[in-house]
Amino acid sequence: MTVDITTHEELRELLGVPTARASAKERTRLHERDRQWLAASPFCLLATAGADGTCDVSPKGDPPGFARPIDDTTIAIPERPGNRRADGFHNILDNPHVGLIFLVPGRTDTLRINGRARLVRDAPLLDSMTVQGHRPSLAVLVAIEQIFYHCAKAFLRSQLWSPQTWTPEALPSRARLVKEVEAPTESLPDLERYYGPEYARRIYT
Repeated sequence: MTVDITTHEELRELLGVPTARASAKERTRLHERDRQWLAASPFCLLATAGADGTCDVSPKGDPPGFARPIDDTTIAIPERPGNRRADGFHNILDNPHVGLIFLVPGRTDTLRINGRARLVRDAPLLDSMTVQGHRPSLAVLVAIEQIFYHCAKAFLRSQLWSPQTWTPEALPSRARLVKEVEAPTESLPDLERYYGPEYARRIYT
């Protein structure tokens, strides 16, 4: 039988209280070290929630420094071509609250930013975000409400950056996953060609 946790008091009794350092580490403005972290980070996860409370997490990646500090309380993240679902963007239009985790390959700590987002187009900053000739059609501007560094324990437990633990061949290829899970009527050879070597050369189109 499962036993649900239903109150904040019950949760706190089970987990204990955070240390003074953990409680006090939240900030509301970028430190110079935060700017250095963003300059080194090529990847982040963007969490959003719709007006009805349904959630989405979307990966965002580009060359290191793709997330740009605009001032001490604002960062910008460029849009890049994807599947055009734009689930997170639709959520932002309904509910501006977002959460971000910025990763640096090989580092086991992460930078977390929570704040309020808006979508902008035709802003001068978009020109400076051009990569491989692709100028983003929009950017996500995040007004920082909370920023702090997250500890390394989850990455250490998972050994995420340890190549000896990597087993990508244990799972079907992307083409086979599409065939079996998403589009059973499509031809596997056609999918293998689509997700073949040329796929990596189409990342900005």
